[in-house]
Amino acid sequence: MSESNVRIHELLEYIRNGRIMDAMREFYADNVVMTEPAYGDTAGLAANLEREQKFVDSVKAFKNFEAAAVAVGDGVSIYENVMDWTDVNDNDIHVEQVAVQRWEGGKIVHERFYYATS
Repeated sequence: MSESNVRIHELLEYIRNGRIMDAMREFYADNVVMTEPAYGDTAGLAANLEREQKFVDSVKAFKNFEAAAVAVGDGVSIYENVMDWTDVNDNDIHVEQVAVQRWEGGKIVHERFYYATS
């Protein structure tokens, strides 16, 4: 069984429980590159922790996280999810996205998100 087969489910449980920053430290490699339509590439764990902390700080309340579709392969995992939250300005945010992770040594070395930006 591939390491991503087990760890992706652990990662999703961290996110469901609001442990986003813990998940970053536990599941992401020091040399991780994260790619998002809104930001482009962010290289390195330290830079991604900083970016992710800004996101967490912008959230007033998480309302929902669902990952109904999860697929795993040799060193790769993919999940489709829906997230809802209220930001610090009381705006309700709804995001539907797909995330693709590439794993090495039990850690994510690359993650790419696909979502509409308009």
